Amino acid sequence: MILDSLTIDPEAFAARTGWAIKPEGACKGEVCVALPGARQADGLLDARVVAQRLGMPLLSDAAHGLYALGPESAISGRALTTAEAPDISLPDLTGTIVRLADLRPMKVVLVAWASW
Repeated sequence: MILDSLTIDPEAFAARTGWAIKPEGACKGEVCVALPGARQADGLLDARVVAQRLGMPLLSDAAHGLYALGPESAISGRALTTAEAPDISLPDLTGTIVRLADLRPMKVVLVAWASW
């Protein structure tokens, strides 16, 4: 979830992550996680508290004022613990092999597609 501030609208958060914000906390299916201190006076959520409580990586790009809130890993058991991809080598459009490590520290978006 891409954010332009560290506050999150609860409805947008629910629509984009599947976590409904209820009085008892963030709920997805039968799982509810308490979010003490997450709801601010204006009704918005503090992204730092939500990320910490749900085990979601929170990355910032201070130069552009953007934040990325990743999928939960501690609650769902998913393997994602950071937003750093492992070093891989792939051919570019001309067939030249490009290593992901050679592109660091630039931000890189990997797009995968399968025909099946």
